Amino acid sequence: MFHIGIDIGSVTVKTVIFDTNNNIVYKEYKRHFSDVKKALSEVLVNIYNKLKNSKVTIVITGSGGIDISQKLNIKFIQEVIASTHAIEYFYPETDVVIELGGEDAKVTYLTGGIDQRMNGICAGGTGAFIDQMASLLQTDTFGLNELAKDYNVIYPIASRCGVFAKTDIQPLINDGAKRSDIAMSIFNAVVVQTVSVLSCGRKIEGKVAFLGGPLHFLPSLRDRFKSVLKLDDKDIIFPKDAQLYVAMGASLLSKKEEAIKLDDLIKKIQSLNIDDLNTTDKLDPLFKDENDYNEFIKRHNKNTIKTCDISKFNGNCFLGIDAGSTTTKAALIDDKGNLLYTHYSSNEGKPLEVVIDIMNKIYNILPSNSKIVSSTVTGYGEGLIKKALKIDYGEIETIAHFKAAKFFNKDVDFILDIGGQDMKCLKIKNGVIDSIVLNEACSSGCGSFLETFATSLSMDIKEFSHIGIYSKSPVDLGSRCTVFMNSKVKQAQKEGANVSDISAGLSYSVIKNALFKVIKIRDINDLGDNIVVQGGTFYNDLVLRGFEKLTKKEVIRPSIAGIMGAFGAALISLEKYSDGYKTTLLKQDELSNINLNVEVDRCRGCSNNCLLTINKFSENEIFVSGNRCEKGEMIYNKEKKPANHINLFKYKYNRLFKYKSLSKEKAIMGEIGIPRALNMYEDYPFWHTFFTELGFRVVLSDRSSKNLYQSGITSIASETVCYPAKLVHGHIENLIEKGIKYIFYPCIVNEKKEDIYANNNYNCPVVISYSE
Repeated sequence: MFHIGIDIGSVTVKTVIFDTNNNIVYKEYKRHFSDVKKALSEVLVNIYNKLKNSKVTIVITGSGGIDISQKLNIKFIQEVIASTHAIEYFYPETDVVIELGGEDAKVTYLTGGIDQRMNGICAGGTGAFIDQMASLLQTDTFGLNELAKDYNVIYPIASRCGVFAKTDIQPLINDGAKRSDIAMSIFNAVVVQTVSVLSCGRKIEGKVAFLGGPLHFLPSLRDRFKSVLKLDDKDIIFPKDAQLYVAMGASLLSKKEEAIKLDDLIKKIQSLNIDDLNTTDKLDPLFKDENDYNEFIKRHNKNTIKTCDISKFNGNCFLGIDAGSTTTKAALIDDKGNLLYTHYSSNEGKPLEVVIDIMNKIYNILPSNSKIVSSTVTGYGEGLIKKALKIDYGEIETIAHFKAAKFFNKDVDFILDIGGQDMKCLKIKNGVIDSIVLNEACSSGCGSFLETFATSLSMDIKEFSHIGIYSKSPVDLGSRCTVFMNSKVKQAQKEGANVSDISAGLSYSVIKNALFKVIKIRDINDLGDNIVVQGGTFYNDLVLRGFEKLTKKEVIRPSIAGIMGAFGAALISLEKYSDGYKTTLLKQDELSNINLNVEVDRCRGCSNNCLLTINKFSENEIFVSGNRCEKGEMIYNKEKKPANHINLFKYKYNRLFKYKSLSKEKAIMGEIGIPRALNMYEDYPFWHTFFTELGFRVVLSDRSSKNLYQSGITSIASETVCYPAKLVHGHIENLIEKGIKYIFYPCIVNEKKEDIYANNNYNCPVVISYSE
């Protein structure tokens, strides 16, 4: 008699067979590439070749196993129960289990009752996330592991979202950061994501077991967990077959089930019709037929803007540049708002070089009797481009987009902009921006999201979007993160969905993400009646149609939807210009003098040690990014430092925390600890004086730092609380490490009313309640 445990995960199929004495007689770990039926059949045939037609008991587990277990009438066990049973059987001393899979991450506390935490709508920090990041370094996960062994520096990388992580990694690659440093930084991001999001207020301590494929195959990832959690070798349990423990637990639990013959099981699986395993729902077609599509295009072709031939133009020109996260846009207009020149392209990780190239093209075709008299830049690269090219004005992108939308509809009351990696919703009231909503921790549903899928199918985005017009059965792919969506697409393909159905389904997903995850709309009427959509993503007719079908509203898509930020910036240039103004914008001959040299260094202005990117345009012109205050630029741009420079932040900080505490000998009441956090930045002078007068020796926690933050991440109860609040945990931990027995951290509801006209004098709700 043999006992089979099969773990069907999101990415792999794991199988373990025990004999009656709980010895492993067979084990297998393989990727199923979303074809679970085929992978499972192959596994069982391999088992049959080993065991012949023996009697077996079997249990199926895993996130991908519940449906197939029902079709085969085989017992299904939840994976947490399976892995917990296995670890308690083989390692009963385990206190905490950390398990990473293809698309899931789990932390299970065993001591003091089972408490299991698992990722939900986001697959950041899982095996599939690591796969995606490895591809950016043109390697696989094993190559990433080897690279990480030689690291020296760890860079901050977002792990909450694969798209945001790519945004962090790409500049590091462009700036020449060592691949080994980037590799370990990716692993560090995975660790911080797992610990900070899943532990949520409960410390990971005691005997900690590492399970799952990523932790089994990637020693560098285990080392990073060990470092961040400050675990000794004696605290770590790393089983021999850590990647198979869920299947092992299922095998052990199968002993209670009725025995069946192996060949009967194989016949059951092979007889399954693929339709029996179809779990993907279908949506309404975006277009009924060709006529429906043509009517749609005809209606939207009305929202155009007048263009003029720049080679025949005579007069003043107004320039707008939008330096976005992945693209660079430019618009040149005349004094009536007519378009003279436009540009839209990828910035290829080199935004300044692209803008210089655009400027040279404009100067080359601009007639001698025309000149650019005013210029404005907006977008992510505003600071860099403005400084390098001496552009006249910089403007926040929301204002630029509003100006452009108002040009097409003066009564606009709702603007939805979907760009490469960000999404913005602007609600307009009485002619001004009333509220702004942006995507935060997730970038699914943006332009790069669709582009990634198109690339994976060896198609460009235009071809990918056009083919979806003719879909009769768009697949419902939900609106979850890109990592999960990848699996949904593969599953849909295995179930017979064609590229057309996937393209249309993804377009629906983009709008569902915008409406229900970002804007969190409850009533469609809240969107208003005068809606303007913009951003490069809305060039995709499917996305636009999806918005209109889901909202049941007709909207305006300008013909220049992708360059609305640049067009709005050009309108601002026109608005701010007055006769006699002399532009500071570089002339064409001056552009050739820009010799960009990029260096990466740590700021040493304070303990934050910000990672700076220093862009040198010439001997005396630099632009520093990555700094969270003015120090970084002042250090590298010494000639701009005032002769009698006073750093008020430094002065205030030192003034607040310069108080000297009593010696241990003079402290008749003993020691009391105070965390250097939140309201203590205002109230510490009072509390230090108060406790010193009472005879206490006041011990202050250390200055905030990255290491101090990480020391407290296991006790953070909410992943969405503000960063200053998250730092409190590190400060409390720091006082405990100092051996302080009593910590004073009061709940301060309100302060002195400083202004008779103030509405109230309450503290921030976090400050009021966080001590609780």
